[in-house]
Amino acid sequence: MPEWLEIVVVDEADADAACRELEDADVLLHVLTPVTGAVLKAAPKLRLVQKIGVGTNTIDVEVARSLGIAVANMPGTNSQAVAEHTLALMLAALRRVGYLDSTCRRGIGWSLPPDTFDSVSELSGRTVGFVGYGSIPRRLTAALVALGSRVVYYARSAAPDDAAQRLPSLQTLLEQADIVSLHIPLTEDTRGLLNSRAFGEMKRGAVLINTARGELVDERALLDALKSGTIAAAGLDVFATEPATADNPLLSRPNVVATPHVAWLTPQTLERSIGVIVENCRRLRDGEPLMNRV
Repeated sequence: MPEWLEIVVVDEADADAACRELEDADVLLHVLTPVTGAVLKAAPKLRLVQKIGVGTNTIDVEVARSLGIAVANMPGTNSQAVAEHTLALMLAALRRVGYLDSTCRRGIGWSLPPDTFDSVSELSGRTVGFVGYGSIPRRLTAALVALGSRVVYYARSAAPDDAAQRLPSLQTLLEQADIVSLHIPLTEDTRGLLNSRAFGEMKRGAVLINTARGELVDERALLDALKSGTIAAAGLDVFATEPATADNPLLSRPNVVATPHVAWLTPQTLERSIGVIVENCRRLRDGEPLMNRV
């Protein structure tokens, strides 16, 4: 870090320490703990909330704007990490890696019923459908095509990518895709986008992957779909309530592969993020326009 930049790390559970540090802070580095209007009003010198990541749904942007506090994010810094994690969840869900890992550890891996493997699948020959087609799906398309998948997507605008086919509606994508992967922001329009009706429109035995935001999915409807076999499996890095707790019924399902919202978290992502932090702090200091201001 440059000598002119002082960074103080506070445990997110230590509210008193956070309040003390916010009294003099110019910049708040934000990951997941909500930045509410009350938090912003308790920081009289704050000039910038720098999101380490992309989604700003956990920041009260309107209050920040009213207080003259800038909000910026980091599109692209975590794209490679999330793309690789998404692919890992696809493979883990299709091949039942979580379940097979647990049976192997219990010493019963060679004693499973033969029909256990009737429910596994390869990526080759499958149709992968992306809901949203930003940098993460675009990075994945070439790899998926190379593995023998057909790639389709539904997004508001077409992308210059001949390897993936844009479909006219979300319903069309749900009807065609063997694997549905979510890559859209959380808004009032997208909250609960995948509900019981949407699961009913999906191909029976399809797989859901979510590395975007947990609230995009109606978890009760997903649980019902997993129990009934409408959905064969799910790979989830995000949940409606985070951190996910042991009593979340999705975590008890053998056909769910789960990770604790860490798709983005690699040393390489952090290195790229630090670069953005330093540059935006320099720009704030020197009165220059900020990178990726929301």
